Amino acid sequence: MLDVLPMPLAAAGEAAEVLFDLFLVLLAAKAGDEIFKRIGQPTVVGEILAGVIVGPSVLGIVDLGETLEVFAEIGVILLLFWVGLETRFSDLRAVGAVAGLVAMLGVVFPFAGGVTLGVLRDEPTATMIFLAAALVATSVGITSAVLTEFGAVKTRPGRTILGAAVVDDILAILVLAVAVGIAQEGSVDVGGIALTAGLAVAFVAFVALGGGALLSRRPQILTAPHFADSPLLPAVLLCFGLAVVAGKIGLAGIIGAFLAGMVIAESSERENVENEVGVLYAFFPPFFFASIGIQLDLGALTDLDSLTLVLGITALAVVTKLVGGYLGARRALGHRDALVVGVGMVPRGEVGIIVASVGAAEGVIGDDLFGVIVAMAVLTTLIVPPVLRRLLDGRPDIDVEHLGRPGMQNP
Repeated sequence: MLDVLPMPLAAAGEAAEVLFDLFLVLLAAKAGDEIFKRIGQPTVVGEILAGVIVGPSVLGIVDLGETLEVFAEIGVILLLFWVGLETRFSDLRAVGAVAGLVAMLGVVFPFAGGVTLGVLRDEPTATMIFLAAALVATSVGITSAVLTEFGAVKTRPGRTILGAAVVDDILAILVLAVAVGIAQEGSVDVGGIALTAGLAVAFVAFVALGGGALLSRRPQILTAPHFADSPLLPAVLLCFGLAVVAGKIGLAGIIGAFLAGMVIAESSERENVENEVGVLYAFFPPFFFASIGIQLDLGALTDLDSLTLVLGITALAVVTKLVGGYLGARRALGHRDALVVGVGMVPRGEVGIIVASVGAAEGVIGDDLFGVIVAMAVLTTLIVPPVLRRLLDGRPDIDVEHLGRPGMQNP
């Protein structure tokens, strides 16, 4: 009997350690949230900085373990699901052409900037393409959280950013596919890239055209007898299911979650789902924002050469996305709204970090450059929310009924 005790006891100890880490991260994130709310700043910045403080760079009491990564992934999926609930397909169709142009220019300019930087640094071709791919990436999770907090999801620039994010994700995976192909084979599999692009476009079109129409005609699917006591369970199943499918075909899971939210937005159960998902939204997304801060290595900023490179790449990341987004939206939306779109496309967040991780795993990005790219991803994420707040302040089309985060008292 005594021989079997150590294993359960060890497992219990590991579980307690994981729970303690989750407790500390959530506590720190909510503390950062509250502090920044009181000083009138975007709460996502407070949550990211809280992650920096409890992470390896400052106090070193929490590492980004597997469980925390899972909680963070659930957080960003629920975040985009909520944003999808606030968005209708008709809203995106109205800005479709503009969003497509924003996405394309928002890829061309950063890619060209990344390649140019790689040439100036005399980097190998594979490293150069991965660097460009990291600059191409956009973290719509950060921007959508700010848009939600300020009640700006339904504004025209807000809808343009969300529409551009879908197109941007498809273009970004193609760039990443090219980078991986060059790293592994020294060449590009054109057929494989075309197949990935076709699957991605077909998936988005099928869900957009078929899903919303189905639920608008048969809303009882979400409240079917003997299936669920409320629409929450089937709604979350749809959210996670489409996120899984999106991931399987190469898209980010958050795109599937976003589409799931838009599908449910077409049904009569939308308001009930919003009310119930709001509680989950208040709990999980803070893990996502804190996890970004935890991954920042301040050590990459202590060496003068590294600090110079971080600042240079960050400036390049900001300028190329801002210019691409602004030029893509300027003619249709005007100067001020085009600025909102350009700024909203700047954060690299977790997407930039993922691209850097893939490059490191392929052996084409060294530890130094990896740390620099992660720092760039976090810095672009921290810069955007305060700027967006200033640009969105005082807009007449702000949705005052949805100010603040769902599941929490509005400020």
